[in-house]
Amino acid sequence: MIIVTSANGRIGIERARRVLEQGGSALDAVEAGVREVEASPHCHTVGYSGYPNILGQIELDASIMDGATLASGAVGALSGFKHPISVARKIMEHLPHVFLVGEGAARFAREMGFRPEELLTEAARNAWLQRIQRAFPHLDVEKLADDPELWRRVIIATDPERAGGTVNFLIRDGYGNIAGGVSTSGWAWKYPGRLGDSPVIGAGLYADNRYGAAACTGMGEMAIQAGTAHSLVQFMRMGMSVQEAGQEAMADLNHLGSRFLGRMNFILMDRMGEVGGFSTARGTSYIYWREGMSEPKELERTVIAIEQRWG
Repeated sequence: MIIVTSANGRIGIERARRVLEQGGSALDAVEAGVREVEASPHCHTVGYSGYPNILGQIELDASIMDGATLASGAVGALSGFKHPISVARKIMEHLPHVFLVGEGAARFAREMGFRPEELLTEAARNAWLQRIQRAFPHLDVEKLADDPELWRRVIIATDPERAGGTVNFLIRDGYGNIAGGVSTSGWAWKYPGRLGDSPVIGAGLYADNRYGAAACTGMGEMAIQAGTAHSLVQFMRMGMSVQEAGQEAMADLNHLGSRFLGRMNFILMDRMGEVGGFSTARGTSYIYWREGMSEPKELERTVIAIEQRWG
């Protein structure tokens, strides 16, 4: 049994571990671990108390994937529900679809018995208000939704660095099956309806028992363009080691020609249980636990610098 998670997954790793030790599946453990992070008021980039979009609205994204069958579920721009990871799993289990967004995702959540609730806490709202007032000191925030050129304000105010707390879980259970899950509130102050890589299977998450699994966090647009999570698993399928796969994926990201390039991080696990973490920035870490360890270990990610620019 193995758990690999982003640093903020420490909140949920003990819960995930208990699920595994009680004979639960990798999917069960992934969902349980992610839910702990989603429910925390102290993590402002996932679930409850997440940072809102530029209009002050919380929109959540999540995905979950079963490496045994490649079955997947995902939600995007979901408002009013604390646990998008669980809604994503219900999509995987009950619908012929993989991905629901916006009001359709919210309707499905209600049909599945999830209870709507207010997710914007005072701390998150104050952070949003301070950022908007600092960027646009003469703006009446009550009229922001009527701005015909909201996109111009997003370029100035949005903060992809505050999306670095997206939570990733990759887990292999006692039966040898692998699963992964990702959940986020996305960039702070993003344009309404923006989707990053977290809910996109193959970009922010991919799991396949035959080769391994990978999950990303950071500037999700880059992972979408490069298909990073799937690429990492594909590189391991080609026989590359965890280290080689990470280096190759970073090379792909460095080749991107977008005007907007920022920080990227990912974790991965191969089918033999070797794990790794990579980042474009120093001082980042991930957490790892393997059956037989009394406590999880926090490890530094391998740093591979790539070009970064904004505009």
